[in-house]
Amino acid sequence: MSLPKKMQAVVFRGGHLESATVPLPEIESGAVLLEVLNVGFCGSDHSLIKSGGLAEDTILGHEVCGRVVACGKDVRDVAIGSRAIVRPTACGQCRDCRAGRPYFCQSGRHSIGIGDMPGAFAEYVKVYPDMLIPVPDDVDSRNAALAEAFAAALHGINCIDAIEGPALVMGGGPIGLATVCLLHLMGVSPIVLSEPVDTKRKLARELGADFALDPFGEEMGRRVFELTAGVGFNAIFECAGVPDNIQKGLDWVARGGDICVVSMIFAPAPIVPMTLNFKEARLTGCYSNTHAENRQCLDWMAEGRLDGRPLITDVIDLAQLPTVLRDRIDTGQAIKVIVETGAARR
Repeated sequence: MSLPKKMQAVVFRGGHLESATVPLPEIESGAVLLEVLNVGFCGSDHSLIKSGGLAEDTILGHEVCGRVVACGKDVRDVAIGSRAIVRPTACGQCRDCRAGRPYFCQSGRHSIGIGDMPGAFAEYVKVYPDMLIPVPDDVDSRNAALAEAFAAALHGINCIDAIEGPALVMGGGPIGLATVCLLHLMGVSPIVLSEPVDTKRKLARELGADFALDPFGEEMGRRVFELTAGVGFNAIFECAGVPDNIQKGLDWVARGGDICVVSMIFAPAPIVPMTLNFKEARLTGCYSNTHAENRQCLDWMAEGRLDGRPLITDVIDLAQLPTVLRDRIDTGQAIKVIVETGAARR
């Protein structure tokens, strides 16, 4: 395959995203070049753009499914033409790696988009072999690009020792809806979603939520205890990024229950710590996900037990991303935006 010297990409420039022509990544002896097929727009991409802290000409995008088109001379066991999704590398030897937390590794870590390497809002992206997770033949590239979002939700679930209903998911964005899907797949019941947007509540019910409540339109405290027979929820997942939800979770969790903060909350969250004492509840956070969790989600997709495509509201060309960010993502109208390149249509 003859490769171009330049490629189309979407870069952060002057405080916003814009389309640009940039050089094709150079592939050294130990690297791999992926042709991007599909890439999802993640909430972390949105947060980084709005933070104003990105360097000029940064290329974001890490929820990618791509096709291998070139390998460095020292790369082994990576087949040209194979499809893969991408996760960060880890050393495997440090304290965090040995404890099963490779996403905290600080030694030899490489990550695209939100790390030290350019991301996949482009026609091609450079990666390393250890970053690749093969995509099963039975999983299409759109679904595969969503595996990382589902792995993030799965990691939140795995941060709680034992999951049983009733369970509450706070927030009906992509991670909240993915959490609903996975809890349903695992047989947890009942599942309750708290979300103010009606279209997201409707989708949650289609994906397996037993109840979908408007936190502003109903007396949530009363409904919580009606739905849990006065006991509260055994498991609560904060996926909305709302600081006040932490105390609400403490109020609504059952004695001995668990609250996992899956979202990134940047503002202070006022809580009454005594609630933890009186309930012996556990409040935990989660961060990122593992290769194993990504493989599990891909396997479920291949088995037909998990399908992320109902979350997709927008499938767009790469050049449309700056406009869709302004008109659909910033306004909260989109749930999941997937960029699809011309390579995916060939």
